[in-house]
Amino acid sequence: MRFVFAGLVAIAAICLLTQGPSMAQTGTLKNAIGMEFVKINAGEFMMGCSQGDNSCKPEEKPQHQVRITKAFEMGRYEVTQAQWKAVMNANQSDFVGDNLPVENVTRAEAIDFANRLTMRNDGYKYRLPTEAEWETAARGASPASRFWANWTVDGLANLKNSGTARPVPVGQFIADVSPFGAYDMAGNVHEWVNDRYSLYKGNPASLEGSDSAKVVRGGSFALSPPELSPSWRASLDPSITPGKDSPVGFRCAADPLQSVTRPRAQLPQ
Repeated sequence: MRFVFAGLVAIAAICLLTQGPSMAQTGTLKNAIGMEFVKINAGEFMMGCSQGDNSCKPEEKPQHQVRITKAFEMGRYEVTQAQWKAVMNANQSDFVGDNLPVENVTRAEAIDFANRLTMRNDGYKYRLPTEAEWETAARGASPASRFWANWTVDGLANLKNSGTARPVPVGQFIADVSPFGAYDMAGNVHEWVNDRYSLYKGNPASLEGSDSAKVVRGGSFALSPPELSPSWRASLDPSITPGKDSPVGFRCAADPLQSVTRPRAQLPQ
């Protein structure tokens, strides 16, 4: 009987490992300017509006299976103003504070930051995450439409109902954490991703707006909870500098250029 139980446990473990991108973490990874990263392994997940979620916008449909083909690292937090200044020697944010997320940046400026960080030659290529990478980092392998059962509860994320009316230091809303350990993916500021804005295959709607529009992901202090889920997406002209009413920042993804290991960050007990 003992051997049968052990076998069942092993089978269950294998099934869990094959369900989606791995969520097994041994701690966050940290670079020289203090940016922390979580590692996300390759795997499949269901992207887009979850079944039964009646708050989705049409452009979040249909839900479809996506495969992340290669492991990558995702910023544990949105890029802070201190990190931005360490690389760019400037800070154009509307809401100023070293540990606040940088905002009021164009997509080109976000890419420039990542490229300059890559040129520091720490063994990693930094970039904006793809839209699929962003959503799997926010959602994990779960098909659930929310991190929490009820997003209308005040205080779970820096959304409109939190009452802050501004960005807060990254990671301050401790409940706003994804299954992979990435913070502020539901609230605080919107985030640039790498993709051009387009409708998902199978969506019968007609695409409105500029062909050059890019995707922003994640909620902000200006957005209401009922509109939010890991599948929420919007289009934005990449040449426009977002303002206070539509705050946009970003987080970096990173790929190792060679076999390197980052030092582990010391997490609070």
